Amino acid sequence: MIQITLPDSSKRDYSGPVTVADVAASIGTGLAKAALGGKVDGKLVDTSYLIDKDSALSIITAKDADGLELIRHSAAHLLAYAVKELFPEAQVTIGPVIENGFFYDFSYKRPFTPDDLTAIEKKMTELAAKDEPVTRRVLPRDQAVAYFKELGEHYKAEIIASIPANEDVSLYREGKFEDLCRGPHVPSTGKLKFFKLMKLAGAYWRGDHRNEMLQRIYGTAWATKDELQQYLTLLEEAEKRDHRKLGKELDLFHIDEHSPGTVFWHPKGWTVWQGVEQYMRKVYQDNGYQEVKGPQILDKGLWEKTGHWDKYRENMFTTESEKREYALKPMNCPGHILIFKQGIKSYRDLPLRYGEFGQCHRNEPTGGLHGIMRVRGFTQDDGHIFCTEEQILKECVDYTTLLQKVYTDFGFKNIIYKVATRPEARIGSDASWDKAEHALIESLRASGCEFEISPGEGAFYGPKIEYTLKDAIGRQWQCGTIQVDFSMPERLDAEYVGEDGERHRPVMLHRAIVGSLERFIGILIEEHAGALPTWLAPVQVSVLNITDSQADYAREVAKALRNQGLRVNLDLRNEKITYKIREHSLQKLPYILVVGDKEKAAGAVAVRARGNKDLGVMSLDAFAQQISSDIAQKA
Repeated sequence: MIQITLPDSSKRDYSGPVTVADVAASIGTGLAKAALGGKVDGKLVDTSYLIDKDSALSIITAKDADGLELIRHSAAHLLAYAVKELFPEAQVTIGPVIENGFFYDFSYKRPFTPDDLTAIEKKMTELAAKDEPVTRRVLPRDQAVAYFKELGEHYKAEIIASIPANEDVSLYREGKFEDLCRGPHVPSTGKLKFFKLMKLAGAYWRGDHRNEMLQRIYGTAWATKDELQQYLTLLEEAEKRDHRKLGKELDLFHIDEHSPGTVFWHPKGWTVWQGVEQYMRKVYQDNGYQEVKGPQILDKGLWEKTGHWDKYRENMFTTESEKREYALKPMNCPGHILIFKQGIKSYRDLPLRYGEFGQCHRNEPTGGLHGIMRVRGFTQDDGHIFCTEEQILKECVDYTTLLQKVYTDFGFKNIIYKVATRPEARIGSDASWDKAEHALIESLRASGCEFEISPGEGAFYGPKIEYTLKDAIGRQWQCGTIQVDFSMPERLDAEYVGEDGERHRPVMLHRAIVGSLERFIGILIEEHAGALPTWLAPVQVSVLNITDSQADYAREVAKALRNQGLRVNLDLRNEKITYKIREHSLQKLPYILVVGDKEKAAGAVAVRARGNKDLGVMSLDAFAQQISSDIAQKA
């Protein structure tokens, strides 16, 4: 007898080995039809999986997160099946699940076109409608290599050949198509109903730029039609908010081929940058940070001591002078330790907080660059706190409170908290990691924050809290962090004199609130769809005259507002006022002031707020008071 324990703790007995599908059928026909897979003692398996001992079983359906994973995994195989049907000479490579969908890479003699994409999706729909069973078989590695070579699938053969010789490999078949895969998969193609192919892209074989460029097809798949439509609507909204598109339309910045991965800030964009930087500088000043500035280039030997050379060498830009090798800094922490080491520090000096708007460089691959969100040259609101072990908890609690206020001021209310714990490859003792992880967890508890644990996701030198923003359309952006580091002060021999007169190692807290200013500004642009709040908008007010007879009055209005520190644009062009209003509205300005003869006579302005809101006529003093209130409240 085999006993199966179900999620509700009920038990079912079977006379012999039984498949997941059999168990589902014994519970009810509805569950049998809905079953996509199972979880046997925590392991995700096919419905055909044979249970031959007492086990705990969950039946997986489309309502489960694991069910969606199965759908997307199987949709990737359906995509490959469709491509092989339409383009038999194409070779398949890999096709994993990704966030919100899947992709598959192909080698083919010519580039796929948008029309090809339409045809492939149509073929996927036809194949799914056949409801062909998806079956699994296992072959010895060498036999599988020979099998795929015979099929002409040389990439698959290469993948399998890299598997240890004594291992078997699993293959999944649907109709005429068979693919290498660990699985599991849905039981038949008919379970795949709601999918769409999204775009074409290039990708190097095995991610190496020295290899052939393959063609990548991206797709998305969902459990229901409504979920698919909601996702497509979200993508449409995201496209409208794309910071690259808005950056061009609003004349904020551009990326140039003469310096790939770096940003050319235009006057309006640099105004936004300065708004963010000056705000963060005030945060430094109000919270006990001393602003410092370290050099861009540091000797290779320093990076070796800290451990960065071993971990990040491939992402570091290097140079040489007088037979010494240097690296452009990819982060600011070693420089701050060198500043800390100048002069004797006492326990009375701690906690000592340094902040820097430090420009860093990382040699990101070309394919990973994305507007100003992911670049090679960026500036961080980087800070490091040197403290004692006893001070860690309070510093972390205070930091979380500070970060929450900053995010609120920038318009973000929803923060996700995660504690990333020790990775396998790390430096430092287990005892120090225990202390560091405990301090971070307790700090979030003390702050009243609900949090998740991300096992093994910490930095190589210490665990961290990751603060992730959820934006207006539900996307998540990991920005802030605080990391507890016992190791780097020891590696670089940082010390302070304790109350006992002895030398001690400080603990180093690495922290950033907005992180990369470039990336954060990109997030802000997308969060606000380019309509930045008044305090941050590069142009806060445009003053427009209706005819030339109000030009002098319009100049007076603009001058008066500028004298109050506002960023004002004056438009005296001989154009129709409706044209000028529309043009300035497209620039997503917080306010447009229109002055005609009536306004001039009354010493007033006609006020239009963003979103085509007519606020009527008001005195200049009343308007100045309103916009000043907006700015003060970060509205």
